[in-house]
Amino acid sequence: MIKSMTGFASLTREDDRATIAVTIRALNHRYLDLQLRMPQSLAAIESDVRALVVKRVARGRVELSLSVQLRQAPGFEVEFNQEFGRALSAAIDEARSRGLVAGALTPGDLLRLPQALTIRERSTDADDALQEELADRARAAVDAALADLDVMRTREGEHLRADLDARKSLVGGFVELIAAAADEGRAAMEERLADRVRELRTALQADETAVAQEIVRMASRSDISEEVSRFRGHVSHWAILADGPDPCGRKLDFLLQEMNREVNTMGSKADGLRVSELIISAKAELEKMREQVQNAE
Repeated sequence: MIKSMTGFASLTREDDRATIAVTIRALNHRYLDLQLRMPQSLAAIESDVRALVVKRVARGRVELSLSVQLRQAPGFEVEFNQEFGRALSAAIDEARSRGLVAGALTPGDLLRLPQALTIRERSTDADDALQEELADRARAAVDAALADLDVMRTREGEHLRADLDARKSLVGGFVELIAAAADEGRAAMEERLADRVRELRTALQADETAVAQEIVRMASRSDISEEVSRFRGHVSHWAILADGPDPCGRKLDFLLQEMNREVNTMGSKADGLRVSELIISAKAELEKMREQVQNAE
């Protein structure tokens, strides 16, 4: 199945307790490159979020942002480091006795010392229950946003496939024209060789059977029937990959390389009017197809 690697999805879920927002951007990349931005309070579900992404995305750079805004600000606890405070007080008293400092230690002084105070959110059984509920809702929101992203990537993939199918048909038509022109060119070359042999026959004595075999051997060097057959096989394989359920971007890219190789071989072997022009046209379309396939998952 052909899906685009690019896409965007944004989703917001809110109730009287919290607002959960999910934003996902998907871009082209050779492999799956997942970039997560989520609050520390939801760090416990990071592995779950990654598993949800891997389930729906096989390749591409995915930037996922998850945010949670509580309706009611959480309570905080402030804890004073008594051991640090005693040591600090003793050090200041000693400095004061030596005349190095003057005045008493103020609350503002303590606030400027990160070791003095520890500030953390107050945790209660109700808070733990809310946190677990938020985690479940966040998972559901991410899954829904990924579903929206998948819809967009599938829709873009349909347009991508329509363009690729049109160009594939065009290249297939060029190859059939190349095959016909090559057959005509080979027949014309056999005729030219036979005419030349007849002209030289009066001056040279040669075995007519051997001459005929050599003419056929030389003409067979321009036979491209094997390359044409393999190219048709690649076209059939393309349809199987595009209709299958699995991501096929990399396989299609490899298949295009093989198709391009067959066309190059046809160009080096075939002899006939318009062959060079048709080869150039076929290669140009194959290059456009390969550029498009870089967008496929």
